[in-house]
Amino acid sequence: MAVTGRAVLLAFAGVPVVLIAGNAGDWVLWGYAGLVVAAVLLDLLLAPSARRLEFERDGDTAIRLGESATVGLLVANPGRRPMRARVRDAWPPSAGAAPRVRRVAIPAGERRRISTVLTPTRRGDQYAAGVTVRSFGPLGLAARQCTHRVPWAVRALPPFASRRHLPGKLSRLRELDGQHVALVRGQGSEFDSLREYVPGDDVRSIDWRATARRDAVVVRTWRPERDRRILLVLDTGRTSAGRVGDTPRLDHSMDAALLLAALAAKAGDRVELLAYDRRVRARVRGHGRASALPAIVQAMAPLESELVESDPAGLVATVLGGRDRGRRLVVLFTDLDAAALESGLLPRLPALTSRHMVLVAAVSDPRVHEMAAGRGDTRAVYQAAAAERTLAARRRVTAELRRHGVEVVDAPPETIAPALADAYIALKAQGRL
Repeated sequence: MAVTGRAVLLAFAGVPVVLIAGNAGDWVLWGYAGLVVAAVLLDLLLAPSARRLEFERDGDTAIRLGESATVGLLVANPGRRPMRARVRDAWPPSAGAAPRVRRVAIPAGERRRISTVLTPTRRGDQYAAGVTVRSFGPLGLAARQCTHRVPWAVRALPPFASRRHLPGKLSRLRELDGQHVALVRGQGSEFDSLREYVPGDDVRSIDWRATARRDAVVVRTWRPERDRRILLVLDTGRTSAGRVGDTPRLDHSMDAALLLAALAAKAGDRVELLAYDRRVRARVRGHGRASALPAIVQAMAPLESELVESDPAGLVATVLGGRDRGRRLVVLFTDLDAAALESGLLPRLPALTSRHMVLVAAVSDPRVHEMAAGRGDTRAVYQAAAAERTLAARRRVTAELRRHGVEVVDAPPETIAPALADAYIALKAQGRL
């Protein structure tokens, strides 16, 4: 019986081929197939076990979104035989891990370090999925494979793109605070320094103890109070999930909140954070004069919008609750959605504004203004009418908020952060904060 081409292919693949009858050539094929099977089995037996490998990790644990982190993986071979292997350090697709697979040779009793570069495409925590090792035999015909759990996490922090505005805003704040101009004598209640008395000074500011130690009358100078309290409230409900451009509204709000937090911390104010929809998602409380900005950045990183309607009653109760009853500036980052605010927040504003100063920061969509200006065809006219209706409702809600004594900052993504910082500086200049 002649040997067919299919039988030859099966034999090369290591699949047993039964020959009913044949000649000497058939026995040659049988011998060759046996040698291939034996070589594969021997290569498999000589392949070092991938289960015995030991792993350690090191590297970055936090980066800003848009930057890259390097995570090291130390692979140790405690066996007596050298190992040639392919190692895949698996991460979620959004982690942007590269390279995906590495070839490595580890002599017996030694270890090698593999580096993986992560460039996350989304904010939050990225967790290592597992390390898969495929250990090959000396001939490279067969391999043993095993997946190990080697935990590690890298947190992608908010990018804080608005920090480029910080130097300019700080300069304005210093001028306002009297660090670039002379201090206004006799105002404020926080002690600053001592100087000699000049006609016109308030005699109540004379420091008699310091005067007794000198030959001249000495007065105290004061500066406006510092350590004001500012509560940043992020609405993480349904409206925060809407995209303005390519970025969720929540991320734009975070960027503006970080600029305000950094500016207020430099001014000596105490900044706190509350993220809320129907329950508290994150909270950072201020402690003393230490800046809470690092803790705020860490708390913002894993936040995601929840596809639920926010609970304004619960939000107001959470803001008003607690043991600290002092007056503070409450900055609410939300959307000026007429339906949500008119039936939810507006009726509860008097309870909030009677205790605190309230500022609402909202991210407007430039696309709506573009649609409102469209007149090209029938479709564009209908879109313009819908956009005008949306803008009118937004203006109505803004006017209603201001009627309740609420400051409103409504700006597109590119300017919401500096506009909010300007509003904060204006409150300082007016003596309202």
